[in-house]
Formats: sequence, C-alpha cells, structure tokens
Amino acid sequence: MAQPKVEKLITAIDIGSWKVSALIAGRTDTGELAILGTGQRESRGVRRGFIADMERTELAVRETVEQAERVAGTNIEDVWVSFSGGSLVSDVVTVERDMGGYRIEQADVDDLLTTGQQGIDPDGRIVLHAQPTCFTINGKVPVKKPLGMHADLLGVDIHVVLADGAPLANLDLCVRGAYLNVNSIVAAPIATGLACLSEEERDLGVALVEMGAGVTNVSLYAGGMLVGLHSIPIGAADITDDIASAFGIRRSQAERVKCFYGSAMQNPRDFREMIEIAPPHGDVAMPGQAAGPNAEGGKITRAALVGVICERLNQIMSEVNGALSGMGFNSTGRQVVLTGGGAEMKGIADYAQGALGRAVRIGRPRGLSALPEAHSGPAFTTLAGLALYGASNPVDLRTMAPAPQTVHRMGSPLWWQRMMRAMKANY
Repeated sequence: MAQPKVEKLITAIDIGSWKVSALIAGRTDTGELAILGTGQRESRGVRRGFIADMERTELAVRETVEQAERVAGTNIEDVWVSFSGGSLVSDVVTVERDMGGYRIEQADVDDLLTTGQQGIDPDGRIVLHAQPTCFTINGKVPVKKPLGMHADLLGVDIHVVLADGAPLANLDLCVRGAYLNVNSIVAAPIATGLACLSEEERDLGVALVEMGAGVTNVSLYAGGMLVGLHSIPIGAADITDDIASAFGIRRSQAERVKCFYGSAMQNPRDFREMIEIAPPHGDVAMPGQAAGPNAEGGKITRAALVGVICERLNQIMSEVNGALSGMGFNSTGRQVVLTGGGAEMKGIADYAQGALGRAVRIGRPRGLSALPEAHSGPAFTTLAGLALYGASNPVDLRTMAPAPQTVHRMGSPLWWQRMMRAMKANY
C-alpha cells in the first residue's frame, strides 16, 4: 500500500523552563497529521517561562531542531513557537452591528470583524491572538456561520490574548538566532487546550491546569473559547528543589528520585520503604555518610520524600483553587484537566481531585499519528498542540488588512439592491 504523500511540513518548538522540545509533523493528502521527527534538549536559559540567558537558549533551540531534522530526514525553516510566561492576559471583546432584518453577506461579516479589530485596546501590550470565536444573531443565538441568515443584530465574540512585548521579543530573537523563521508565537494554554481538550469540553466549560517546570498556567474554557487565564510562578521544578534542599542532594539526583519514587499520595508502606540517595558530592552514598539533615546513612524513607512533595503540592493546589474561584469556576460537576510535566507524577490526579473538590483527569496529546511513546505523555501536550495549531491555520484579525470604511448605515439605493438580491435568492 502506498504511503500518504506529505503536502506540508509543520514544525513546533516548545521552549520551557526545564526542556526545549521540537516536533516536525507532515500533513498528508488524506488530511492526517503524522509525526516525522522529534528532538529534545535540557533548557538552561529559561526561568519561569522567560528567557534569562539568550545564548544558552539559542544553542538549545538549535540543537533540538537539528536532532528533529536528523530523525525526520529533512531541513526546516519555519516554526511555530510557544510562550508560557506569566505576562499572558486573556479577554473577550464583543462587537455588534445593526442589520435591520436583512440577509447577512460576506461584506457585513468583514465590516464587523474590522470594527472588532479596531476596538481592541492592547493597553501597552502586544496582541498575541485576536480570533473570532462565536457569532451571534439578535444578541442571543450563537451561530458558527452567519452567512445567508437574516438578522436584526449581528455580533461576534473576539478572543484576545495580550502579552508584554519585551519577553516576546527576546523569545523571537532566540529562535531567529538559530536560523529559523517564526511563523507565530502561540500562547501555551491555547496550544495545550487544542491538544488535550475535546470540542464538547471547551463548549460545556472546563478548567485546564498545566503544571510546567517553572510556571503553572490555569485557564478556563467556556462556550468553546478561552475566557480566563491566570499564571502561578510555581511549578514542578520547585518540588525538585525542595527535595534537593531537604535531603542535601544534587538537583539532577533529586529529579531522578522524584520521578522514580515520588508520589502525590501517601501509603502506609512508605514508612517502611527505604530509598538510597547519594551525598551532594558523589554519585554513590558511602556507608555511614549522611546525605542531608533529613537523611540517615545515605537512605531516606519514601514517606519522608512524599511528605516534601505534598507540602509543595499543597501550596500549588491552593493557588490553583484561588485562581479558579477568581475566574468564577465554582459550579459543581465541572471538570479539571491536569497536564504538563508535573502531571506525570504518580497519584497526582487523585491528589488534585481531593484538593480541588472537582473531577480531575490527566490530559495527554491526541490528534497526531505516529507520535513516539516518549512524547505521548502530558509533558508534551503543548508541543503537540502547537503542531495542531499550525495545521489548522486559524483566522486571526491581526493579519486582516484594514478596510477603507468601517460600519456604516445603508442608503435607500443600497437598501433596495439588497432587498432585490434577497428576493431572488429566496424565491
């Protein structure tokens, strides 16, 4: 059987506080999005989602993309890049236009979107996204395609995401310094939601909690769009630092201990299970050598490890709960989707469900074929979402050319012409 032909290459780069990962996908003639190559490197120049070291970040991006190119057997030039810094702000702008009961034409929609484009007030920030999400008829009835319908009032909800200009400029410079063209910088919560939330979940209302290494982003979806966003400058890397500090070990070993033995739920057996850890200046604990103030003879109980983890998780979930309440996510029965690298910890879903008092599931990337098993976990949801975002090529008002005229009232000749066209179309 012949292999599907790749019509377009899409490359995504997720620059996080812990890792820099890249993905090269190909959109086939069957409409499928297949993974061709992936790459990953440690991130050394990013803190809390912001670029802290330009040279090291640029090097990590270059090495990551080169690795993905070798696997895919191709060279790429254009990329989609994620931004997860804490300066993101989400808003919804509503614009309406009086139609007088006439049939909606493309010119009416264009005028409405142009008015919405002109009505966005960035307040000194950069407009990262400005996307029409839902049209309304007569102020009440939501419709996806208003063309051809009659209406007294035509409206549109425009989802706007704003960000500080300097962090975006630094991110753009790092990627271009690796000899790559930036198609667009995408807000991480939008990409993540695209990869792990169903259309029905986004429509009914769901909270997305992305636990990254340095930042935990809490976003709220309702009516099919992102309606609230809050960033918490704490993440999974803080848990690693807590373990390293509590037991006097290196960060690299603290990360391994967290991944292999860590859990968000306490178990009675944890008080009997011993974990061997190394002292801060060696890879193997020497007999009788203490590995920290809370370690004895190079060993700790798993209960002590879980206690350190849960102490930080309590703080993170308390902040998440406050963010959800502040965004009005108080209705019972609503679901929370937990994703990001921190969501890979054992027992985290059960822990979050008890801490938040809501149903919680782990969000993993979907919608891509041939995704490697190593990249199929919640830590790579944003990366997969970037590829899906690039493939969907969504409408963005920032790319619209300004119209020479804005909304205007029709004179009697135009009114007569439109009535005649409506009669011919309907009868």
